[in-house]
Amino acid sequence: MLGIEFRQIGIIAAKEFRDRIRNRWVLAVALVFTLFALAIAYFGAAQQGTVGLRGVEVTLASLVSLVIYLVPLIALILGYDAIVGERERGSLDLLLSMPITRFELLLGKFLGLSAALAFSTLVGFGSVGLLLAYKIDLPSLLPYGRFMLSAILMGMSFLSMAVLVSVISTERIRASGVAISLWFFFVLIFDLSLLAILVIGGGKIGADLLPFLLFLNPADIFRILNVFGSEDIRALYGLSTIVPDILTNPKLLGVAMTGWIVVPLGLAVWRFK
Repeated sequence: MLGIEFRQIGIIAAKEFRDRIRNRWVLAVALVFTLFALAIAYFGAAQQGTVGLRGVEVTLASLVSLVIYLVPLIALILGYDAIVGERERGSLDLLLSMPITRFELLLGKFLGLSAALAFSTLVGFGSVGLLLAYKIDLPSLLPYGRFMLSAILMGMSFLSMAVLVSVISTERIRASGVAISLWFFFVLIFDLSLLAILVIGGGKIGADLLPFLLFLNPADIFRILNVFGSEDIRALYGLSTIVPDILTNPKLLGVAMTGWIVVPLGLAVWRFK
């Protein structure tokens, strides 16, 4: 790590975070997360004929499905113009003329955007966690804390992909198109493709390989981490026989999610240089 000015990285990260606060992006996303989480926590059991704050398991089972759709989209939208936007505005050359390396600039932007996404996630979902704390004991909120942390990590993985897209792209409009395409692929198409393979093969083709293929999608890693963290949530999802226990180890899932953050960002750094 010789030659890296962490102070420079901190300055860039702080600027990115302040910019998001200034344009109210962080507050808007936090409000969206809060409203959705409150609605799910209060009306999540409406189909059983009851409303009101329920247990953590019922709330998380619905929130996991929501977050898989919402957080990746927000992360991709947040990061797709991190570099290409600077290039189109003509400010990239000015930034690079300063005593800062390309690595420091890219890492600073990524950390600043990650901080904005993490802040929105913690404020939005954390406020609902505080409400749940009045209904249940604090130890029972541990799965909820793991849910928020894993949501942040998943958001950072998609943000890492967005930064890579931003580095490679030459136009903002093209970068936005690629970012939306990534959302469709990882959130919608990927799982449908795996399901289609299983259906077409009558469950004989790809059944043994399916659990490992899930690791090729950070959204699925997030789902496994939260669903298999609780027996009650696992029962609600009905996934107890799909993924073997050895692949549900939180440490293994954490390493896989970290890889989804580091690898695209590393490719972005290499391409940016």
